[in-house]
Amino acid sequence: MTDKKNYEVIVIGAGPAGYVAAIRCAQLGLSVAVVDEWLDGAGKPALGGTCLNVGCIPSKALLDSSERYHALETGAQDHGIKVERVSVDVRAMQARKDKVVRRLTDGIAALFKAHDVAWLRGRGKLLKNKRVAVSRGRGDGRGNDKSAATEYAADNVIIAVGSVPIDIPAALLDGERIVDSSGALQFDRAPKTLAVIGAGVIGLELGSIWNRLGSQVVMLEAMDEFLAMADRQVARAALKLFTGQGLDIRLSAKVTAAKATKRAVNVRYRDGDGEHELNAERVLVAVGRRPNTRDIADAAVGLKTDGRGFIETGANFMTNIAGVYAVGDCVAGPMLAHKGSEEGVAAAESIAGQHASVDHNIIPSVVYTEPEIAWVGMTEQAARAAGHDIKTGAFPFAATGRALAVEAAAGFVKVIADARNDRVLGAHIIGQSASELIAEAVTVMAYDGSAEDIARTVHAHPTMSEAIHEAALDVAGVAIHKAGRRQARA
Repeated sequence: MTDKKNYEVIVIGAGPAGYVAAIRCAQLGLSVAVVDEWLDGAGKPALGGTCLNVGCIPSKALLDSSERYHALETGAQDHGIKVERVSVDVRAMQARKDKVVRRLTDGIAALFKAHDVAWLRGRGKLLKNKRVAVSRGRGDGRGNDKSAATEYAADNVIIAVGSVPIDIPAALLDGERIVDSSGALQFDRAPKTLAVIGAGVIGLELGSIWNRLGSQVVMLEAMDEFLAMADRQVARAALKLFTGQGLDIRLSAKVTAAKATKRAVNVRYRDGDGEHELNAERVLVAVGRRPNTRDIADAAVGLKTDGRGFIETGANFMTNIAGVYAVGDCVAGPMLAHKGSEEGVAAAESIAGQHASVDHNIIPSVVYTEPEIAWVGMTEQAARAAGHDIKTGAFPFAATGRALAVEAAAGFVKVIADARNDRVLGAHIIGQSASELIAEAVTVMAYDGSAEDIARTVHAHPTMSEAIHEAALDVAGVAIHKAGRRQARA
């Protein structure tokens, strides 16, 4: 190994946690280098990690394209728009997606240049005394490269290596018939049949894309409950809506085997009624993700991880090694880009001697289906289990003018408040633009706001946000546009 320049901070990983941490360090006057191994489809180094390259951004691009196609195919005539024939060019759709991805990944490279952040291409590995070995990686995010490395020294190290899809022995990936989320974002046509193993966020989003584009989609979920992490009222509504869209969602269905042939995949699964099998042109394995921490540190370093591979951290995301921090998907908590980014900022500011914190109780979660699902804070079930005396309010989008005008009447807003002091404990939305609307609830909760605070805030008319206003009013039983509740006296 050869020694290179010393940096005040070396960040391992350039996903949303890593690149944001690096830029914030640079803003604070620290010399920074980022180690990243990602290679794009053409074999070229690319910043942004999973999120920008094969995750959040490309999936949202394809979701938007598929929604536009579906709207023209099924609803244009209701608007007086006559379309003689609608067809889809999946390859052109993919090209647009790739263009969006390149624009954003190139944008990070430009930000690095503007902030004088060094980009060290390759796989990073933490050594003793806060040294980092950088070897040319394969870009697969799994730490398989064994090539010669160059060492760099740092005063501080931030580990932000993200996560990778979980493999299951019953359905081993072959990159063609049986794929993970990255593979499902690369199809050049809609498969006639697509079996999705796992009906979580990733499975639902990708299943929705190909369902709209013509695939018959069967989702096999091992858990007994649909969207177990969501509020039960929201999850029940979502299951009904998605089933109505054509998704065949089968709960308590544990896959036992998947065997690929040249033409299809035979999938076997077991549920409460016994053994079953189905044939699908392609299979997507979407059972979750695991931290990408294998071989991230030399054994002599003594970096502590838990039984699942997450790096253990304490105050301000410092690990058990002084001056070594970890943020993002490789530490405990929801695997969300925005969570990782905020942790990256906090670690950077802590290194610079500033006060830093992230309130993990108010990190919003989103499922980018149509309608979208978003929530923050406690579900009704969690609040009751925690011993809270609660009151809830709900309001359907079907009772708002804007939702009806734009054909977005499906879904509702639900607000959960503490019955003693009216403090908002959680908010849950299923409906169009839920990903944008949830920010209001997050802001209110960040300031320990109450349902009355939302209720007394003027919301523009007509907007989708009026449903949040009415749901907050409903907490007190005084929703204006909702019948059936006793009106409270002033």
